[in-house]
Amino acid sequence: MPHARLQDRATLHLTGAEAEPFLQNLVTADLAALGTGEARPAALLTPQGKILFDFLVSRIADGLRLDVAAGARGDLAKRLTLYKLRAKVDVAPADELVAAAWEQTSAPEGALADRRFPDGVFRLYGAQDAMDDGDPAAFEALRLSLGVAEAERDFPGSDVFPHDVLLDQNGGVSFRKGCFVGQEVVSRMQHRGTTRRRVMVLRAEGHLTPGANLDAGGRAIGTVLSAAGSLGIGLVRIDRLADALAAGEPLSADGVRLEAEVPSWAGYALPEAGAGAEA
Repeated sequence: MPHARLQDRATLHLTGAEAEPFLQNLVTADLAALGTGEARPAALLTPQGKILFDFLVSRIADGLRLDVAAGARGDLAKRLTLYKLRAKVDVAPADELVAAAWEQTSAPEGALADRRFPDGVFRLYGAQDAMDDGDPAAFEALRLSLGVAEAERDFPGSDVFPHDVLLDQNGGVSFRKGCFVGQEVVSRMQHRGTTRRRVMVLRAEGHLTPGANLDAGGRAIGTVLSAAGSLGIGLVRIDRLADALAAGEPLSADGVRLEAEVPSWAGYALPEAGAGAEA
């Protein structure tokens, strides 16, 4: 079973009688749709609609688990505590390790389906003696090949909108559940169709450097977010990419030729060349 312990991830547990309604009113995902055998993507936004924290949400016996970048766990706990007021909810770090397993036809015992991916990728939580390190590099390659971006690892907080990193594509944003922090901005982007930046998978002829500019015909069209050798993900202006492809202009990063593709599971498409997008 291919698997990897994810040392850059950690968890928070939200427990108490009001844990679920408390979180439901704050985050982008609809927790009413959260099943017991899955971990769903969600985010806590700024009032301006940009991602402060993203995480996976799953159910535990007495509440909810948030699987977040280890370096952001303390700040997320503080932010949730600020919102808590008199709500009957406890926010506390959990002493459990995080791992992933993939290429599975059925869920390993105790595993949760990771809904950011197509079928066959799972999340596991447990004690030190329950999991070894496995192959983190293989999981990273899988993540990049499928265009799954994560805060802290790929982009800083308060820098991108949920649409930019495909939370509107993987169920990480609900447009029906009602209010959450930043909801007005995100809903306006959805209904006006103003999204012009998207995460795309990058496949290069040589080594890709995170942070490098993506260029086409001498014009900047995006940025490499993360890479492993010649494979990476980038945040791309899809209107500019469409124009470049229509003009036959090659794409490159630091002089390295590459191709950009829509993640296989995502439902968005490039706009028509010359159509542009509103700012």
